[in-house]
Parts: sequence; structure tokens; C-alpha cells
Amino acid sequence: MGQKSVLRRNVMILSVIIVNYRVRYFLELCLHSVQKALQGLDTEVFVVDNHSADGSLEYLRPQFPDITFIANTENTGFARANNQALQLARGKYILFLNPDTILPEDFANRCLTFLQATPDAGALGVRMVDGSGLFLKESRRGFPSPWVAFCKLSGLTALFPASRRFAAYYLGHLPPDRTNHAPVLSGACFWVARAILEKTGSFDEQFFMYAEDIDLSYRIEQAGYLNYYLAETTIVHFKGESTLKDIRYIKQFYKAMSQFRKKHFHRDLPALFNKSMEAAIWLRAAIGAIGRGSTTVSPSAKAPAVLKTRLIGDPATILQLTAFFASTGVRTVVDDSRLAEELILCEGAAFSFKDCIRSLEAAAPYRTGLLVKFYAKGSGSVVGSAHRDGRGEIIEAVPHR
Repeated sequence: MGQKSVLRRNVMILSVIIVNYRVRYFLELCLHSVQKALQGLDTEVFVVDNHSADGSLEYLRPQFPDITFIANTENTGFARANNQALQLARGKYILFLNPDTILPEDFANRCLTFLQATPDAGALGVRMVDGSGLFLKESRRGFPSPWVAFCKLSGLTALFPASRRFAAYYLGHLPPDRTNHAPVLSGACFWVARAILEKTGSFDEQFFMYAEDIDLSYRIEQAGYLNYYLAETTIVHFKGESTLKDIRYIKQFYKAMSQFRKKHFHRDLPALFNKSMEAAIWLRAAIGAIGRGSTTVSPSAKAPAVLKTRLIGDPATILQLTAFFASTGVRTVVDDSRLAEELILCEGAAFSFKDCIRSLEAAAPYRTGLLVKFYAKGSGSVVGSAHRDGRGEIIEAVPHR
């Protein structure tokens, strides 16, 4: 359903497809990193805007004239928007990428080298950390068979996070720094060859959002390929900036889980088991909705009016931000790391995106509570997100040059 055929055109090595929904500043940072990661390769980039209605296209088009922007008049959902760009793509390989990500400069070459050296490779995902530097377990997952789904829904996975038997959903028994077979990969960073999509079909459009990556991962392995998790490169995924984590999100997420179960398991299992699994899914949805309703994450609410900010990275961009903060009074720049309440990592000629990602992990803000943001040379904003369940913080109107 909704799995459109992939058309052949004049082939290049890679097509990158990004779906945007109201995250223009995070997408701005992402596109700067994408451009650096693709240097020297024959590639193309598509951005499908799902009716953001926030000026995303007007803001981004002048900055990135070589990127193809597609404007939808409604929010068509993640799967359909990706398929829309896929019909235009010419790459031998396709990379589906979230807009709230940051790539290191060697990202594309490392992934392409692995894919070309691994004949049985289906899809490929990579190591991901969130905006606080914490490893994202969904970087690689096991297939949610009835038993694996039961462990996840019942809480056994959370109780025994390193168990091969109980934590197969996140492959908890495998270390994050080891490349391995991973049946399910995240749609936030999903590599796949065009030739494979021609056999399996692309994203199933019955999934408006969520579970479409699980479904496609499953179909690729069913076709005889193996999906892999590559630990040798790390990206930042700020996690959910396009989605407000409210009750509507809970409903959409568990609706997708229910759709997936019905598509792949419904016919082969006893009726009582099916009813029990469906009840468990919606029970978890109800518990999640209650939790979201009683807890609000607002990282900016506790922040002082003027943050003490330390800048590290490229000297030219540090000077630019220092002058901007001095003229606006929105930050006080400090040199002593012990006084800093915030760290801004400044990408530029002398400090790469890879350096920024390494510095994020070294700072370990998920342990220290330090607020970490990113600034790319030529960007008009500084962005960061300290919490997976909250919204990121943005400093706007930074001079572009």
C-alpha cells in the first residue's frame, strides 16, 4: 500500500532525502553538515517541506541554491513525503535523513565504503547520539516479534536492558561501539540501495509517521538481505524536534504500532493472543498519555535570563558570535569552563562538524547538565536540544557572514 516503484534515471552515487516540518533552524544546521559530508561526491539533496507554514522555504532556499526544495500544500506524512522525492531521485544509493541531525565530514565516504564492501547489505544505519551526547538505543533494534514486543510493552526490556533474551528490542546485549547485524534501523538515518527498493518497494504510506522504518527494514530482510548498524561513524539526532511530545504524539505512535502488528502478525497468531497484544499496545498508550499530561519538560524555564556561555571551535566563528552576543546582550561569554552554564560548539574552517560531535560527547551534558548548542559557519542561528522529550532552544538572527 503506497509503496511506489522506483524509477531509473541518469544514475549518480547518492540521493539524500529530508522531510521538513517546522524545524527550519535545525534543518539549516543539518544542511550545512550535509554539504560538508557530501563534498567530492556526485550527489543530490531533496528537501520535502510538509506544509510547515513557518517560512522554512523562504528562509532556506536562498542559502542553499543547489538543493531541490519541494513544497507540499498539506502535511502528507513522513512515508509519503519521502516517496515523493524518491520518484525524482537518481542516486544509486538513497539516504533518508531527518532534518534534526548533524553529520561528520567523513560520514558519506564511510557509509558508502561499507555498503560497497558488504555484498549482502540491505539497509545501513549508524551510531546516533542525542543533543545531550547520550547514545540513542534506537540506532539499532531487533525485529519486534511477538515475544520481543511483549518484553518491550511489559517493561521487561527496561528492567533488563543488557539481556539478550529480554532486551532484544534494542539489541541491549551488544555494545554500541561494535558494528553488527541489526534487523531494524531508524528512519532518522536510513541508507539503502535503489536496486533493493526496486525489489521491496519503498515506505508504506499507510504509516503516517512511525513504524514505517520498522516495516521497510523487515521487508528488506525478508527479501534476503541483512541490515547493518555501523559504529564507526556518529551523528547527532536531536530527537523529535519535528514532533511535539503530547497526547496526539502518543496516539499516533501507538496507532502505528497497532498497524504494524496487524500487517505482519495478525493472521498467524491465535485470536486471543492478538487481542491481548492489541490491548497491551493501547494500555501502554494510555499510560504514556497520562505521563505526558502530568510531566512537562521545559529546559528553558530554568535557564537564567543571561547565560554564561563558553565558545569553543573555529576562531573566526567564535569572534563572530562573541561580537553578536556583545551587541545583543543575550549571552555573557566566559573563558573559564567552570563558570559556564552553556557551551556553544562553533564549526568552521579550523573546527569541523566531526570535532563538534566529539566535543559534545566529551562534555557529556546528559551527566553534567551543561547546555550544549551548535553553530555552523554561514548559519543564521544557533541551535541545541538538551532533552529528548522537550523542544530545542534556538538563538535567531545571527549574522550569516
